[in-house]
Amino acid sequence: MSSTGTRPHALIFYGALAFSLFQIITAAFSPLSTTVVRAIHVGFLLFLVYQLYGARGQSLSRPSIWGSLLGGVALLFAGYHWWFEAELIYRAGEMNQADWLIGGVTLLMVFDAARRLMGWALPLICLIFVGYALGGQHLPDALMHRGYGLDQLVSQLAFSTEGIYGTPTYVSSSYIFLFILFGAFLEQAGMLKLFNDVAIGSVGHTRGGPAKVSVLSSGMMGTINGSGVANVVSTGQFTIPLMKKFGYKADFAGAVEATSSMGGQIMPPVMGAVAFIMAETINVPYVDITKAALIPAVLYFFTVFLMVHLEAGRAGLNGLPKAECPNPLAALRQRWYLLLPLVALVVMLFSGFTPLFAGMMGLALTTVLIMANGVATHLGARGLRYGFWIALGLACATFNQFGITAIFVVVAVLAVLLLVKREQDILGTVVNALYQGALHALPVGVACALVGIIIGVISLTGAATIVAGYIIQLGEHSLLLSLVLTMFTCLVLGMGIPTIPNYIITSSIAAPALLELGVPLIVSHMFVFYFGIMADLTPPVALAAFAASPIAKASGLKIGIRSLQIAIAGFIVPYMAVYSPELMLQGDAGTLATLFVVFKALLAVSLWGMGAIGFWLNPLAWWERMTMIAAAALLVFSLPMTDEVGLILSALLLGRHWLHNRRRQKLAVA
Repeated sequence: MSSTGTRPHALIFYGALAFSLFQIITAAFSPLSTTVVRAIHVGFLLFLVYQLYGARGQSLSRPSIWGSLLGGVALLFAGYHWWFEAELIYRAGEMNQADWLIGGVTLLMVFDAARRLMGWALPLICLIFVGYALGGQHLPDALMHRGYGLDQLVSQLAFSTEGIYGTPTYVSSSYIFLFILFGAFLEQAGMLKLFNDVAIGSVGHTRGGPAKVSVLSSGMMGTINGSGVANVVSTGQFTIPLMKKFGYKADFAGAVEATSSMGGQIMPPVMGAVAFIMAETINVPYVDITKAALIPAVLYFFTVFLMVHLEAGRAGLNGLPKAECPNPLAALRQRWYLLLPLVALVVMLFSGFTPLFAGMMGLALTTVLIMANGVATHLGARGLRYGFWIALGLACATFNQFGITAIFVVVAVLAVLLLVKREQDILGTVVNALYQGALHALPVGVACALVGIIIGVISLTGAATIVAGYIIQLGEHSLLLSLVLTMFTCLVLGMGIPTIPNYIITSSIAAPALLELGVPLIVSHMFVFYFGIMADLTPPVALAAFAASPIAKASGLKIGIRSLQIAIAGFIVPYMAVYSPELMLQGDAGTLATLFVVFKALLAVSLWGMGAIGFWLNPLAWWERMTMIAAAALLVFSLPMTDEVGLILSALLLGRHWLHNRRRQKLAVA
């Protein structure tokens, strides 16, 4: 079943179900080697893309004959890696004719699937890297390498673990798919409605309430969804018309939704699945990544929330009538159990369990929740689901890895009970979640397979050392110039490319250079990750802004420009973290030093927001706006005297404005 309620074509429907079930079984019980799982993962991705998208990238309601044939070939070639696994290992690097054919065709199909799914931007970048590998010996000395034949390239990209079956595909076939499926199950269970009710009930009645609802609901959905553009399309259908109805301009409403949705990718615990790739790339525990991301994520959403509040004050926009807002506590009382899988996920991740196990348990618990809730409703025992959840949680904590098997047994028992009760709707919810999860995984999975080509070429040619050398050479004279160059590299490479492949590319090219310049390991990778996200908000491409455009009925370019204004923390925080790593809980600084850096960051983004909007307690004069932005810029860099000057200037500006506002209030009363 699709999100629209119409039954999809059987080939698509059962193909997606098979994909989800394959991923769940391999994640839970590991019956196959990781190389085989990666190959079949890519095979399923190609199969579904060819069923869903035509040769010109158009969506298909039913598969074409050619699409079905190509999809079948993709699965057949994936099975080749399984059937001849031992032989491929024995003759690694020495391909026979069958290897040549299957490797070459699979590479072409990955390029073609990416083109159909996301356009030409990423495939063209990857083709440039392929051309560099084949013809780099003819380039000038600075870029030249010894040159590689087509056979070496196909072997590297199609039969090693540094091409389309490299680390990105490994992470996609394990963590990413599982967490996307987890998000799909929570959505089907009603999490989106719960988040909306809590957000509306909490802030809907305050100044600029509808926009604040967008910030909260999109941010909360981002913690489980992880896809900024998908979040815009899902939550934006509700929040953008609501903002426009209460007086926000169309471009501002679209920008609020775009920036809030993209912020979900920096909010722990899921972080758009980049946290898992980053942990694998730099060999750092996942928990350390989420700890480093926490304060910057809070700063980001604080800034968006503040921008919304200031814009509402400037435009005189009120909130929703209090009587029309749902009671957030009542919503939580009615559906509090929906939060249990998310809480369990966070607890397990921070208790030392692997992300794979935690994701598997979260997914299994959500499935049990949906089914147990249906059984409890029909049995009329409200306490059944509560007691069941507590007992199940204790059992999972006690039996550790045996908990997965126990939950599978429980799911089977509940399924039988529901079948006896003929509850097709509840079982249909579970099946629909499996179907939707597989479809949601397509863009990320195909992108991960394709950017593996860039990783493979970089590994083969050593291209990363060339780019890193230029950045390091520049950084010897000015770290700021190196950071600016790295930022523009991330923004340009990220135009039209999803965040995950953008991070993979830039972390391979630019992040090592920042590390050489003395930037801490996690901070250097977070720097390129943040600007990969900002690329989706930066014109002229701005994928998130253009996703909001048809809903807001405003120009995507205007929404993108407004998004840059609202999401300014995404540009400020990475620079502050480089100069003050305490912001990401890195370094040896104590608690007081960390608190000071956080205070400074809050003040900087607040000043920048006031200057950008032109309002605090009252409208600001042009010179006040410029001075506030200058004070914010001084607070970003921890250079001699910049903090002192920035703090003094901030105190003078804010104090003057506050006194001026007090004077106006007294005159108004008199």
